[in-house]
Amino acid sequence: MQGLVEVYSLFTDFDISLFRAGRHYKLYEKFGSHAILRKDKAGTYFSVWAPNAESVSVVGNFNGWNPYSHMLYVRWDGSGIWEGFIPDVGVGELYKYHIRSYQGEVHEKGDPFALQWERAPKTASVVSTTWYEWTDDAWMNKRHEYNALNKPIAVYEMHLGSWMRSPDNPQQLLNYRDIADRLVEYIKETGFTHVELLPVMEHPYYPSWGYQITGYFAASSRYGSPQDLMYLIEQLHLNGIGVLLDWVPSHFPRDAHGLYRFDGTHLYEHADPRQGYHPDWGSYIFNYGRNEVRSFLISNALFWLERYHADGLRVDAVASMLYLDYSRNEGEWIPNEYGGRENLEAIGFLKELNEAVYSHFPDVQTIAEESTSWPGVSRPTFSGGLGFGMKWMMGWMHDTLQYFSRDPLYRQHHHGQLTFSMLYAFHENFMLPLSHDEVVHGKGSMVHKMPGDEWQRFANLRSLYLYMYTHPGTKLLFMGCEFGQTAEWNHNQSLDWHLMQYEPHQGMFAFIKALNYLYRNEPALYEHSFSQDGFEWIEGGDAVNSVVAYSRKGIDAENDLLIILNLTPVVRYFYRCGVPSPGEWKVLLNSDEGTYFGSGIEQQTVQAEPIRWMNKEWSANFTLPPLAGLVFKKKKRNAE
Repeated sequence: MQGLVEVYSLFTDFDISLFRAGRHYKLYEKFGSHAILRKDKAGTYFSVWAPNAESVSVVGNFNGWNPYSHMLYVRWDGSGIWEGFIPDVGVGELYKYHIRSYQGEVHEKGDPFALQWERAPKTASVVSTTWYEWTDDAWMNKRHEYNALNKPIAVYEMHLGSWMRSPDNPQQLLNYRDIADRLVEYIKETGFTHVELLPVMEHPYYPSWGYQITGYFAASSRYGSPQDLMYLIEQLHLNGIGVLLDWVPSHFPRDAHGLYRFDGTHLYEHADPRQGYHPDWGSYIFNYGRNEVRSFLISNALFWLERYHADGLRVDAVASMLYLDYSRNEGEWIPNEYGGRENLEAIGFLKELNEAVYSHFPDVQTIAEESTSWPGVSRPTFSGGLGFGMKWMMGWMHDTLQYFSRDPLYRQHHHGQLTFSMLYAFHENFMLPLSHDEVVHGKGSMVHKMPGDEWQRFANLRSLYLYMYTHPGTKLLFMGCEFGQTAEWNHNQSLDWHLMQYEPHQGMFAFIKALNYLYRNEPALYEHSFSQDGFEWIEGGDAVNSVVAYSRKGIDAENDLLIILNLTPVVRYFYRCGVPSPGEWKVLLNSDEGTYFGSGIEQQTVQAEPIRWMNKEWSANFTLPPLAGLVFKKKKRNAE
């Protein structure tokens, strides 16, 4: 009954040559299901890559899931592509591919290029469209400014399903549009510049947080349609807020309807488990040496940037891609052709990915979650780097959290954990993350990582945040941390918004707003985020008092800032500290203010004196509040 399927193709010979060479970066325009008009007849064109299949048919409600009624045609060119046009099948139709292998195995697979899927736990693909009438031209035309590396980037990382639930039913997930109405105003109030969404691509297992993807080209139906997600992104753009998406090219799950053994063979993954199986996550690793797989992944990256107007991609688990022996014991991995542990195919893929992204979208950012000392992650490929725009500063995160978790009495013996990051801070374009991974699996909330009683915990955390925001690099904070969520993150419920009625949490929320305002309005904090020109130690060695002082510098010296942190609960009166230049220095931010649930010890404007101190020609006496940070800026001449 193949006559029910008409011979038709969207592919040109050039498309096929690019695909087979691994250089076709917009495969989503050709593969998958496309509702079209053909000879004035409405229907859907289907195409799928299954080179080792004996037959492929489309099954769905329209044919009673009959695997023999709508057989696709295999192309004659050896590309392994099956395709055809089916009349009277349109948007909203459920379907799968019925694939019979040469070994006699039968698989019913979802479409790797499907634009929409049924809501989990159902597993069918849906004929859909990404058509949307965007109104965010003003943002798109200027986002090169908002995403620039010399501009403030403060990211609010969030998981859509647990940021906020329906007020009427805590078990009900909000639609993308409902989230938009609430999120836009919240981000405007808190002052973050960007939102980063944990993976919104379709995933069968909700507790995976989106990191086990089956529908790489589909927005998760748990929260609505593709157009609903576009509305959310558009509303953020209309209010001057950028959107970053978590993206997972490192592995995929073994669900029967997904990519695993797609045509009865290891098509997308390596066949050898020493290369293709991920022991940490029980998932499968893409075969980056296969040209068609590279095209699939790079096309997917460009898809989210083009069709959904994403402003950047945070690439997950890059370290697991770079090393063949990642999380493996001796004998459980295969060395590369030179006998080394580096995954040469993955390295080549990442370089090609970043070259493709930045050539097509020079105004976005790619950000690597890479936890090792691999050199040049955020350096251009032409100089031997991987080509990312930024890299998560995992070392800073681990050292800082360890330091702040210690009783202040013992911090003097671990002072290096606070200052060590400056030895390598400019080796990469670093983003400082306090992410979702730090508030789950028994690690405790940010507040409960801090030592002491309630007041001390919140004071410590405010100091940590001030240190983070005044340290070189861009910033990322996970949802709930901005108001001092006390419980660990639970993906099955909303954040504990009721805490906002209590003074400590109100103070923390007010402080984060003040930090974001400071960061966005003081050029010294972002103009040289990735350059030694933007930072100078003034006092980095006062371990006994657990005090550090440093200067942040912008292009104009008049914008220079002085930051002093006192990380003990002792008030330090008459603490002499060097200052960058003569004049009066006023407080821009004091984490100990009563407004923030601090003790309210005020530091007045200080006058620099010509007393050499800490290798500075000028210095002043300061009052340092307990467990607090201060940010100073010199008064301009003739300023009130």
